Amino acid sequence: MSVVRLRLVTPPLGPAARQGRFGVGAPCPGHEGLRGQEMGEWAGRTLDEVAAGNPQAVGQWLTDPSYAPPGGGESVAALIARTGAHLTGLGPGTHRAVVEQAVVRAAVVYALDLPGAAFWRLDVRPDTVTTLTGRSGRWNLLVGQPDPASRPDSQTNPSTDAGTDPRPAAR
Repeated sequence: MSVVRLRLVTPPLGPAARQGRFGVGAPCPGHEGLRGQEMGEWAGRTLDEVAAGNPQAVGQWLTDPSYAPPGGGESVAALIARTGAHLTGLGPGTHRAVVEQAVVRAAVVYALDLPGAAFWRLDVRPDTVTTLTGRSGRWNLLVGQPDPASRPDSQTNPSTDAGTDPRPAAR
């Protein structure tokens, strides 16, 4: 059986994302199906700006995966379906794609066969890697990758990090 490994890399937050602005469906070269979510009329605006003008639409978008933002926006359900179709079409081997955080959430929802409402329950950090591994139409999510700070050559100071973990320190 051939294995597909997909590393989804989220870039550091850019200026627009730091301001909380909706994206414009950023392309993903080499992986068109993993482009960002189309936000229609909301693109380039903040959630607060959109909510001030149409709080009902924002509420519906956050609770109904089939609701698409006005003006050609893409619903969460459509994003999940598009992302899933791309995952299904990947050939064997390791693939790497730099994607928006919403695409990572959509990929995880699809891969683990979660309900669409789970999309909003997944937090994806910027500048991270999420790995999905598939075989015979079944996907696994790799979690718990080693923390670079736990390596022996790390610059972490154990005396200042003590107390962050409620378990007793190993001796």
